[in-house]
Amino acid sequence: MQDLKTILDTDQLQLTLKRLSHQLIENHYPFTDTCFIGIQPRGVPVSDYITTYIKSLYPQQQINYGKLDITFYRDDIRNELHIPSVTDLPFSIENRKVVLIDDVLYTGRTIRAAMDALLDNGRPSKVELCILVDRRFSRQLPIHPDYCGKAIDSIITQKVKVFWGDDAKVVLYDRL
Repeated sequence: MQDLKTILDTDQLQLTLKRLSHQLIENHYPFTDTCFIGIQPRGVPVSDYITTYIKSLYPQQQINYGKLDITFYRDDIRNELHIPSVTDLPFSIENRKVVLIDDVLYTGRTIRAAMDALLDNGRPSKVELCILVDRRFSRQLPIHPDYCGKAIDSIITQKVKVFWGDDAKVVLYDRL
């Protein structure tokens, strides 16, 4: 990875995730008819952080949190062998507000696949989208986030990568 440009450093990333959490709290507390679903695989660290943070603020509230595998719903990657993740939805999404959580919104195809996978598990009353980074001008489908951590302008030859751990950050770099 050459020419790394840091979009969010460790402190900014943590602050952004907390802000997204508070926006979700503002719109969904007391969470009785809401469930949070992380999109496998890269949306899970984002959704893990958000749900853990919300649970730390409201330990008395039950938070419905699951993970959604979209491997077999994708239409944009067909020539590679993909190893599926596990869908873990230990609750019904029927007539509930669902917040889909992912790391980067790029073309919109991942979210379309997630919507297809979600509807195979029930019919929610409403679906919202929470995204850490929105690459605004690269959409192929009319999908836009309801909650956005950071919106950036990038070109097709660039890639956004989220790193987790002690040196957590979001970077933008040119693909080789």
